[in-house]
Amino acid sequence: QVQVVESGGGLVQPGGSLRLSCAASGDIGSIYAMGWYRQAPGMQRELVADKTNAGSINYAASVRGRFIISRDNAKNTVYLQMNSLKPEDTAVYYCRALEIKHGANPYDYWGQGTQVTVSS
Repeated sequence: QVQVVESGGGLVQPGGSLRLSCAASGDIGSIYAMGWYRQAPGMQRELVADKTNAGSINYAASVRGRFIISRDNAKNTVYLQMNSLKPEDTAVYYCRALEIKHGANPYDYWGQGTQVTVSS
């Protein structure tokens, strides 16, 4: 089993920056990818950025060029550097760890979420 915990959310002015962190624990050897999703009020949860163990990265078009995802060498922590923040970035941000084991379907583990509010 894998547990993930996010931190780093808060209130920031438009154009500002924020850095989110997510720590994974438990059976971290089974994690294939870690990344970030977000959910705004009245909206569905959407991909923000994701990075696999091999280094492949996916960004949502709305954040490409502004956000940077990174992972440490142990692949148990993932970060999201958020720059040039806009009010439309306001959402609850969730960390996701994708687990892949031999003979089993992929499984998603979710963090509790951290609130990011972009407002003057």
